[in-house]
Amino acid sequence: MYSKNDVKEFIEMLEGSSLSVLEIKNGDGSAIRLEKAACAAPAVVMQANAPAAAPVQETVQAAPAAQPAPAAEGKTINSPIVGVFYAAPSPDSNPYVSVGQKIAKGDTICIVEAMKCMNEIQSELDGEVTEVLVKDGDLVEYGQPLFRVK
Repeated sequence: MYSKNDVKEFIEMLEGSSLSVLEIKNGDGSAIRLEKAACAAPAVVMQANAPAAAPVQETVQAAPAAQPAPAAEGKTINSPIVGVFYAAPSPDSNPYVSVGQKIAKGDTICIVEAMKCMNEIQSELDGEVTEVLVKDGDLVEYGQPLFRVK
């Protein structure tokens, strides 16, 4: 199985090339296949060969991150796409939001880059940011909590 860092490196390889498909096969019969689409996150396809069975092909959907402990207050704002999380519009800018800041539905709260497309993420909630759950530059998955809001 490939780690998040492996997948991130594979995505960066594909983004930095003129290829539209990148397939990497492992010695154990597993493979990862990334396909580039215009301004869309790459489709990740894993294949595994089991002894005495036909090759199996399945599309891997990123599972939502583990739910926070029940003791945590508030709701989370989750990533709508797979990509790289950026807290600010540029490296020398202040973050869109910080802990203790009031936000309103529709406010831009971060950027998630997918296939060199910068996607501004808007808040789905009104409230106060109580926690930023990811670090700038982290690879985030679909459904992964980014912020906690009360």
